[in-house]
Amino acid sequence: MRYQVPQFIEVEDKIFGPLTARQFIYLAGSAGVGLAAFSTMPFILAALLTAPVAALALALSFYTMNGRPFLTILEFGFRYMVGTKLYLWNAERAANKKGAVHKEAAAIAPLVPKLSGSKLRDLAWSLNIKDQQAPIEDDLQ
Repeated sequence: MRYQVPQFIEVEDKIFGPLTARQFIYLAGSAGVGLAAFSTMPFILAALLTAPVAALALALSFYTMNGRPFLTILEFGFRYMVGTKLYLWNAERAANKKGAVHKEAAAIAPLVPKLSGSKLRDLAWSLNIKDQQAPIEDDLQ
């Protein structure tokens, strides 16, 4: 027996024309706040109250950032603002780390041979010659 597996489950259904249910609720709520404000307050005060509410409703309905809805961005921003932030810097530990790095470099320095310009050039030339000969030896075998 075969079952049909639903596809595109992340996409919301368009219920109210070109709008999803969530978009319709945000815009209808904004329109309701605007209607209530304009019917009870003077025009200037109602316009000042309705403009940010309408902007928020439009952003919640249509704006996405990096493929995430604006509601998720608001949630993350609110959690960041409310959450605890603890930044520690220990000057002594930072100085010890720098000292440890210098000690490691000083311990390795005697092990590294010092090469002059001509010795380095000879070494590079010999490596190039050996690299070019290796494929020929492999073809013979």
